[in-house]
Amino acid sequence: MDVYHNLVRDVLENGVLKPNRTGTDTLSLFAKSYQVDLADGYPLLTTKKVYFRSVILELLWYLRGEDHIRWLRDEHGVHIWDAWADEDGYVGPIYPVLWRRFPALKHQHGGSYPGKDQPELDAEALQWRYEEVDQLQRVIDLIKTNPSSRRMVVSTWHPALLGEMRLPPCHIMYIFNVSGGRLHCHLTQRSGDIALGIPFNLACYAALTMAVAAETGLKPGIFAHTIVDAHIYVNHIDGLKEQLTRTSRPLPTLEIQKKPIDELELEDFALKNYDPHPAIRFPVAV
Repeated sequence: MDVYHNLVRDVLENGVLKPNRTGTDTLSLFAKSYQVDLADGYPLLTTKKVYFRSVILELLWYLRGEDHIRWLRDEHGVHIWDAWADEDGYVGPIYPVLWRRFPALKHQHGGSYPGKDQPELDAEALQWRYEEVDQLQRVIDLIKTNPSSRRMVVSTWHPALLGEMRLPPCHIMYIFNVSGGRLHCHLTQRSGDIALGIPFNLACYAALTMAVAAETGLKPGIFAHTIVDAHIYVNHIDGLKEQLTRTSRPLPTLEIQKKPIDELELEDFALKNYDPHPAIRFPVAV
């Protein structure tokens, strides 16, 4: 995973010291990008252990469309979201809701929308309809029916709901693209914690891409990732420097059962030949 190590080195060597809401300063760079070819193996870091079970359970939680972490925390013992949940496990309308139940209001009326030829519309004739949009299923349907489309977009940024979220989304948009029988994915992330978050994001979205590719009969392609604020917390520097001294090992492989995404379970993801260096503990900045 040279691309990850190169990202770490770049921020350590060139990052600008910045304060932030957590109270722990960061070294930060603007708009850093990398990409990996999923044909080369499953991109789970080998210079430190990444907890694969937690990665996949987090992905399955995203697919459930819930606004709480009780399934993740209470049923499966995964605590990576505990710091942002209230005592009842509520986190608000974040990734699961926005992927699968994106809240929207639509106009309903008898005529066309107001324009230069119709400057006004009678307020009594205007009605609102609440709708929940399953963005991910729409994209999967589009991959199956119109694979040349450039509109395979899932967005998780909803300005009207930011105040109801325990943590506004960091990975704010991903786009699929089909080319030459391969399914590619590009993730845009507004803010990226390089030590803790990015390895999970990389592994999670790579697994999502592979699962959608399996369902749609395509081969996994390129996973590309752009991080607008790529940062290293100052209390992560020593751990990352230790990680850079370690030699990368061959990437593992990941086999995923061909199923509709709503039927996937943890047992459908088989990780093989993962031989990482020991884990490195990094404190979480909340």
